[in-house]
Amino acid sequence: MKTILSIALVLLALYLVSEAHAVQVKVQEGDFVFSLESVKKLQELTESSSVNGKQNPRLASTSFASVCANPSLPQEFMPLCMQREASMSLSRLATVPIDICEICAFVACTGC
Repeated sequence: MKTILSIALVLLALYLVSEAHAVQVKVQEGDFVFSLESVKKLQELTESSSVNGKQNPRLASTSFASVCANPSLPQEFMPLCMQREASMSLSRLATVPIDICEICAFVACTGC
C-alpha cells in the first residue's frame, strides 16, 4: 500500500512539474491573442526597420506594412496584418514591455 501511494505521489509531482513548463504567456491585442515569443520576434523586426531606434509617426503604417510582408514575421500575425487598423495594433504590440509581461504584471499578458 505504501508503495502504491509513493508511486502515486511521484507521478503527481511529475505531472505538476510538466504542467508548469507547458504554460505559455499570451499577449492580447483586441480580439487577437499572440504568444510572447511571437511578440518578441515582432519587436525585433520593428526595431530593425526603425531608424536610430525612433520611428517617424508618418511612416508608421508603411513600416508596419513592410513588417507584415517580412517572411520572418510569425504566421500568427497574418490575420492581424489583413485588418484595417493593423498598423495601430502592431505598434502597440511592438511596445509591450517584454520583461514585465514575462511575470504577467502587464494587463495584456496572461498565462503565467
